[in-house]
Amino acid sequence: MKDTYYRIARFDGAVELLPQSIRGAARFLDERDKEQAEELRLRSGHIPTVLLPSGEKELGGGAVTQKELHGVLEIASGASVHTVRECIRNGFVTAKGGYRIGVCGSAILREGAITGFRDISSVAIRIVKEIRGAADSVMDQLTGSDGSIAATLIVSPPGAGKTTLLRDIIRQLSERGVRVAVADERGELAGMLGGVPQMDIGARCDVLDGCPKAEAVLMLLRAMNPQIIAVDEITDPRDAAALSSAVHCGVSLLATAHGESIADLRQKPLYRDALQAGLFRKIILIRRQARGRAYQVMDVEAEICTGS
Repeated sequence: MKDTYYRIARFDGAVELLPQSIRGAARFLDERDKEQAEELRLRSGHIPTVLLPSGEKELGGGAVTQKELHGVLEIASGASVHTVRECIRNGFVTAKGGYRIGVCGSAILREGAITGFRDISSVAIRIVKEIRGAADSVMDQLTGSDGSIAATLIVSPPGAGKTTLLRDIIRQLSERGVRVAVADERGELAGMLGGVPQMDIGARCDVLDGCPKAEAVLMLLRAMNPQIIAVDEITDPRDAAALSSAVHCGVSLLATAHGESIADLRQKPLYRDALQAGLFRKIILIRRQARGRAYQVMDVEAEICTGS
């Protein structure tokens, strides 16, 4: 019941980022859909939709206008769109409460770099699920007898809860007094706004926001003396190279990767090489089930030896 109330409250918070002309249709959504909602999506000239696990569902009302799309950014920035211009050129804006608003449109280029958008054609308001205690069932399996935390890679298909689990592991470690440095390139872990994390990541956490992961990892390593470095979604060989440098400096890692299984990871050179290089000691495989998510914690060394 508590989780249901929280998820609906998060949906209601996202609705507050919509212009008044659209909010009514969203508020009349069935409560079960509100609880499961992942995103609110607005596209110019089309009826607004809500993204559910089963796909997009129309909210009703009229077609979205350019004025309404710009209205979302006005609300998210407190009527000061110029203050979030740097974020907009990266394709998203973080609003109070940790809501991430993706932006598409006609890009403005200067010397080959995107400086903003001339016309906005669509926005996607992501409804972040922050679940305190999501990592309760795995923490003991990641912790050694001396209290150390095993370098861990969280693996699942998109939308299965990797980021939610990683965020709660970070929070729990931070509350234990562990110094965790977060390379939060897309603002999905901490949701920084005005230098303040909008998500609960604990008191002993240092966040480098909006910086490419490879550069961020090395900057955090040099500047913040972390015990653990956390990143969301390893996607580039440069990310893995930077993480390797951190490991060689005695720092443990927390990271996520897209994958269906260990066998799936082995088919992808980036992840296969990272596992064989010993960057991670544990893998958490997330599977969706009818009653929620199941977490399976495995030893990397055993998986490599058995080839299972």
